[in-house]
Amino acid sequence: MTEGNSNLPLVWDIVDRKTEVFAELANQVWETPETCYMETQSAAAHREMLEAQGFRITDAVANIPTAVMGEAGRDGPVIAFLGEYDALAGLSQKAGAIEHDPLVANANGHGCGHNLLGSASLLAATALKDWLEQTGTPGRVRYYGCPAEEGGAAKAFMVRDGAFSDVDIAISWHPSNFAGVQRETSLANCRIDFTFTGRAAHAAAVPELGRSALDAVELMSVGVNYMREHMPSECRIHYAVLDAGGISPNVVQAHAKVRYVVRAPELSGLFALIERVKKVAEGAALMTETKVEAVTLAGVSNLVVNTPLMDTMQDIWDSMGPPTFDEADVEFAEKIRSTLTPEDVAASWAQERLEQRDIPLADFILPAHSEVRQMGGSTDVGDVSWVVPTVQAYGATLAIGTQLHTWQVVAQGKSALAHKGMASVAKAMAATGLAAMTSEPLREAAWADLKRRHKGQDYKSPIPASAEPPIAAMTLR
Repeated sequence: MTEGNSNLPLVWDIVDRKTEVFAELANQVWETPETCYMETQSAAAHREMLEAQGFRITDAVANIPTAVMGEAGRDGPVIAFLGEYDALAGLSQKAGAIEHDPLVANANGHGCGHNLLGSASLLAATALKDWLEQTGTPGRVRYYGCPAEEGGAAKAFMVRDGAFSDVDIAISWHPSNFAGVQRETSLANCRIDFTFTGRAAHAAAVPELGRSALDAVELMSVGVNYMREHMPSECRIHYAVLDAGGISPNVVQAHAKVRYVVRAPELSGLFALIERVKKVAEGAALMTETKVEAVTLAGVSNLVVNTPLMDTMQDIWDSMGPPTFDEADVEFAEKIRSTLTPEDVAASWAQERLEQRDIPLADFILPAHSEVRQMGGSTDVGDVSWVVPTVQAYGATLAIGTQLHTWQVVAQGKSALAHKGMASVAKAMAATGLAAMTSEPLREAAWADLKRRHKGQDYKSPIPASAEPPIAAMTLR
């Protein structure tokens, strides 16, 4: 696919020339970490960069204040690059430190590398935009700045709002220990708040007059835990008590709230499992003579992979090779590895089903595999992949053994090795976008593959039509 393509060096040269600028953007987002739907400073930084690079701006996509879209070009196919910039709670960490050392205790940090994710996607979009301008090729490139991937399902709300209705191909990536093509599907999930309402009473004098909402929460937990034995083994259910009814144990708790996350490999299984969880909640309310209200906050679909796009990106990665790390990068990676356990390192290799090697940084591209594997996590990219042929990359931005959602990810987030991995994956995405932009047969094959994988099922949003982006609710995390 890449052999003889004279356009690739031009696109890659654009990435090289602009890497330093976008590394500064990644650092800026790292320094202002904001969680789900609160990414005002990060969204503003991405908007400013879009404007500086000559994109036409659309603010508040799908009525989400921190979602922004930039478009460039005219006519032709629409190639979209998906970016993220949300952080995680409680993962504040000093850059470059090789021990747990928060900048601010219990503050936010980019423990999933989304400061790099959005920056590389915007860099790739910019490279393709500049190529369109320099060559006079018809076509449009878009960058979608997507907030709240970590549990807020912003892309699912954007899909439901029609934000991707005219997109031909979508491209994204994720920071990783390795570089290559993401060939795994993900779990669909739904995030639901169950609020129980009972009756307060003096817990010692007249306990018989009380109806405990906290008892209902606890009974629901017991019921769901018993249900785990009788659901598919690939499914997952998690919960967190948001409101235990106050701090006075001598008052029968009149109100209590618990948040559940329900996951399943496919949407059809997710909807069925959600109904079972709701029945457990209703049973808990019945046993305690309380009332229960279930409110769906967010939901995401399982990823739908796309073979033509994955194979195209694989060819590009194989022609590029991995990022070139220097001795300083290796030295820093070794220091990070000294904070990891042997199990951490083994898990990173096992997740990719690779034979373990004693190297701190990836010096190879992930090999292609024909089977579609299941990863344990979820992503709102899944909803985009149901309505647009979508491909994702992995970028080698972390020392091998680094597990996501840890302080070690944050410690590496502003490092030279992270910036090199970011630039490398931007090249792979830009080149994949170029291939899709210039090849109608590739686009047609990608759409045919998506239709085949639907297996006759139409996309059904896991978010109820009445639900709005949970901007306020998601601050309770």
